[in-house]
This record gives sequence, structure tokens and C-alpha cells, in this order.
Amino acid sequence: MKKMLLTATAIVVAGAFVLTGCSSDRNGGAGGNGGEKSGEPKAGFAADARIGVALPDKTSENWVLAGQLFTDGLTKAGFKPDVQYAPASNTVAEQQNQIQAMVTGGAKVIIIGAKDGKQLSTQVEAAKQAGAYVIAYDRLIENTTAVDYYVAFDNFKVGQLQGQALLDGLAKNAGHAAPYNIELFSGSPDDANSKVFFDGAMDVLQPKIDDGTLKVLSGQTEISQTATDGWKAENAQRRMDSILTSTYGSANLDGVLSPNDTLARAIITSVQQAGKKVPVVTGQDSEVESVKSIMQGVQYSTINKDTALLVEQAIKMVGELQKGEKADVNDEKQYNNGKKVVPAYLLDPVIVTKENAAEAYKNVPSLLKIVESFQ
Repeated sequence: MKKMLLTATAIVVAGAFVLTGCSSDRNGGAGGNGGEKSGEPKAGFAADARIGVALPDKTSENWVLAGQLFTDGLTKAGFKPDVQYAPASNTVAEQQNQIQAMVTGGAKVIIIGAKDGKQLSTQVEAAKQAGAYVIAYDRLIENTTAVDYYVAFDNFKVGQLQGQALLDGLAKNAGHAAPYNIELFSGSPDDANSKVFFDGAMDVLQPKIDDGTLKVLSGQTEISQTATDGWKAENAQRRMDSILTSTYGSANLDGVLSPNDTLARAIITSVQQAGKKVPVVTGQDSEVESVKSIMQGVQYSTINKDTALLVEQAIKMVGELQKGEKADVNDEKQYNNGKKVVPAYLLDPVIVTKENAAEAYKNVPSLLKIVESFQ
């Protein structure tokens, strides 16, 4: 996999070439089974076809950016984009309705960033029966054979990087030798990625918990205990408040595993309001306020998952399918959604700390400018 960061502008240019880009020589589309009677996707479709993009709510900077990049990139590639968001105030039913409307409207490919990947099987099976391809974007769609492809960053590796960053940060910044007191946070239970992130992090952290290097004083180490409903900052802050009150009266909190930047900032706010020293806190998504916080020496780390690069890969897949070819994948073993192993294209995430931020964001001008303003 070519490792590089693309700017938001680059995706527009990349989209223009997607129909002539490199692709596999294999024929046909990936087909589901298990109940689909008439819906095998047709090999190839019109170069100006409608492409549906169903995204969750705009609670993350990356989802907002993705919508614009899909609109611009698919348009430049000659397709007709239909980009929809499920409002934050609504249940998953709104996204279900949007996907069904895309099917009815004749979309040839539907790219889905799931609001809840466990509740979309009916809609994606309808898409398959209508002859459309389904690409799960960033979040796996579960319990259905009707998902053709998955495109995402390597989310288990994201968790591993977060776990290692926490260990590295503790060694540098805790101010004392092990053992270190830490707490664990994970994402929303309705997001399949939450468990993948957590499992990746615990792959690194559990051995250190077992040997006594790390101590989780609250005792909350299971994902059911660490989950943050809706990825909402207020839920993370409320839980951190509770843990500090119940467990850290006189004890020091040295580190916190946070699965993303929004929650990291909420955790830091909780600690600051409690009058305690800010611990080593991880994150993900390279959100602007967290990049500033990292450069100020407050948040320890984040993960850079370039949204432009992920959107570009999804659009490349659309181009390959349009020509009647299978989409390029680099993982056909890892992502079992409960009904099938979904062929995936995984991109590499990048860990970012204050020390390597300039290098990590050298091709992301908006973030590089922030980094340079602190140097």
C-alpha cells in the first residue's frame, strides 16, 4: 500500500482519474447469497450512474469533510452523487429510509458509513436485490451477506498504536516509575469499530495489566464497562467525573486510553475541573482542537486517518465496479460480519505526537499550519 497523506484538494483531482486508474483484471462483482434471489450486481454500469453515499450524523469533523469530498470526487469522476446524512437527533431509521430511497432512485453503488451497522441488513439486501453494489465505508455493516466490500483504515492497528502511545507517554511523562494508574474508555456500542479499536489497544495493554505495570484502579476493564454511548463527549466526561470521585481521591491518575479526540478533550476537561494533573491521554481523528492541544503539551497523541485518502479509495472502487471488474482489496480474512468475511481494502493509520506532528501533517496544509504556529 502506498503510504502518503492527501489533502482535501487532492481527492478532487484523484476522483477525475478514477475511471482510468489501475484495477484488477477479474470479472464481475462480489456476490452475496443467503436469501438474495434476483439481486446479483450486474457487471459494469453506466459511466454517469447515480452513486449513493449514506453517512452518519455530523458529530465528527471527518464525517463533515467526507461528505464534501464524496460530492466533489464522484462528480469529477462523472458520476451523479447522492450524499445524505442521518441527523444526530434521529434514530437509525432515518438512515434506513435514506438508503431505501437510494435503492428506489436507481443507485448502482451505495457507500454506507453506518449509523448503526447492526440495523441495516434489510436495506442492503434490498440494494443487492435491485442490482446495486454495497460498500461499507469506515464502519462494517454486520449480519448480512449483502455487503460487497469494506473500505477503512486498519482499525485494529489504530487500537494497537493507541495502546503503544499510552505506554510511551507514561514512560516519558508520568514522572515516576511503574506501576502506572490508568483508566480505559471505548467508543459507542452501536459502532462496530469500537470493539476493534478496543481489542487492538488491549492487545498491547493487557500484558502490562497482567504483569502489574499498569493498574486500572476502577476495575472497569471490559468493553461493556468502558463504552461511551453515541461517541458523545458529555457521556465520557460524566463517566470520568464519576471515576475520579469514586476512585482517585488521593490517588494519581497517570494515563487514559481514549478512542478518539472528542472524548479525549472531554476526559481532559473532567480531570482539569477536578483540579488534578492532566494524565497521558490518547486520541484519534486529528481534530483541529486536539492537534492544538497536543502542540500545547496537554493531549498526548492522536491518530491521523486521512479522510481524503479513504474517500479516494472508495471512489476508486466505484470506478473499478463501473468497468465490470472486482474492486481491489488487500484483506480477505479479517472482517467477518457474522454472515460472511467481507473483502476489505485497509489503509495505514499514523500515530501523531508533538514530536512527529510536522512530519505527519506535511501533506495536510491546514494542520501543518497549526503545528508550525507552535514551533
